[in-house]
Amino acid sequence: MTALRLTWVQPEDLLGHELRQAAQDGREPSAIAARWTAAGGPAAPHRDGASPEPVSPYLRLLAEDLLDELADLPSGLRETEPTELDGIRALCPEWPTAKDRHVPAGHLGPVSKVTPAGRTTPPSTQALARLEAAWLGRAAGCLLGKPVEKLPLHAIRALARATGNWPLSTWFTARGLPADLAAAHPWNRRSAGTSLAENIDGMPEDDDLNYPLLNLLLLRRHGPGFTTADVARHWLDELPAGRTFTAERVAYRNLLSGIAPPRTARHRNPFREWIGALIRADVHGWTHPGDPATAAGQAHRDAVLTHTANGVYAAMFAAAVIAEAAAGTHDVHHCLRTGLRVVPPGSRLAGAVRHAIQLAQDHRDFDTVVDRLHLAHADYHWVHAVPNTALLAAALTHADGDFTGSICRAVSGGLDTDSVGATAGSIAGLLAGDPAGLPQRWTRPLKNRLATSVADFNGIGFDALAQLTLRETTPRCTK
Repeated sequence: MTALRLTWVQPEDLLGHELRQAAQDGREPSAIAARWTAAGGPAAPHRDGASPEPVSPYLRLLAEDLLDELADLPSGLRETEPTELDGIRALCPEWPTAKDRHVPAGHLGPVSKVTPAGRTTPPSTQALARLEAAWLGRAAGCLLGKPVEKLPLHAIRALARATGNWPLSTWFTARGLPADLAAAHPWNRRSAGTSLAENIDGMPEDDDLNYPLLNLLLLRRHGPGFTTADVARHWLDELPAGRTFTAERVAYRNLLSGIAPPRTARHRNPFREWIGALIRADVHGWTHPGDPATAAGQAHRDAVLTHTANGVYAAMFAAAVIAEAAAGTHDVHHCLRTGLRVVPPGSRLAGAVRHAIQLAQDHRDFDTVVDRLHLAHADYHWVHAVPNTALLAAALTHADGDFTGSICRAVSGGLDTDSVGATAGSIAGLLAGDPAGLPQRWTRPLKNRLATSVADFNGIGFDALAQLTLRETTPRCTK
């Protein structure tokens, strides 16, 4: 009988990731690592969520014990990288305040906009257009990255070059791809049938779209004052366990084991600084245009169910950037600077984002930027929040907010391709301000249709999602 190899939860697979996490967050794991290696314990799976072969019952029990020992090690970064919101705010001297808000009371975005025909567009109409462009942008960026998710950087470059698509400028395709190259670097098996240029037929299901749907439903049920416990109960009600990955799957398992948040983020969860909280941040930003501080605080309450420290900062950074972009009054560079205002400046994530922005400003060739980023973050897993948030900032900076440039650079960076592409698309869509501002080669194949297993959203259109999001936006329009 074939053993079930469940991904992202088996102790023997978690331990290698926790050893790496411990070294990165200021603990000293070398003695524990030596015990694991001496016992014959395997290294963490490099790209997948489970090792290919089961281990002995002894090794599994040892892994559980060592995970708990690692959790008890003191961290030298606790003071500079807190998880509690009060501690984060205390370290952020430029935390946005009420006087920084750019949205006039009672309005969403600018009071009015004069069209080329001389007509004035009311603020609610502008906000609705921005939100639809953001939903479409998130979907397009995610879909672009789906077929090459989990592939290493050199494979992505080889596949795109072989079909005349490098620098990346449009969907990946298998048409004209040499057979030996296709065999050497197979597309992501879950996405190959739905996300290549020749077979896209609407937006297929993806966790990068499921989480915005979940958070939209969360706001409809609990409002912006939701608690982390509300998020936990909401997941148990609406999110199938099999649709969770990495930190989210571990936290889900912890909830089912009777562990309450925020301990759900820490207990045997080596993925607590990975990208999962960041991909849940969009709705928090979309619904607080021009109010990055509130958006970041809301993202924090969501993130701490599953993440700590830099994993939480990534979500807060994204929410603040998106909130600033949703106001429709600033360029991408201002929005990125605003995002950094809610991140402790001495944290690893803040340093990585500043470095990435500087690289993007210094080098015209984006491949050079990517190569430098990969070198700087070689010790991090490809799904970790630090390198992925850095890549996001570099892509947006280098593209100067342009939609195609933003999503293509984000995906061509070769990390968590669909997730970084999705967030880049959301931000660049907001900056475009209108679905008509997005090239049709990105929006037409989506067919205004989203597949999902969340609630009753399956088959919904992006225009309808924009309407639903506008209803939850604060401050709400009065007309």
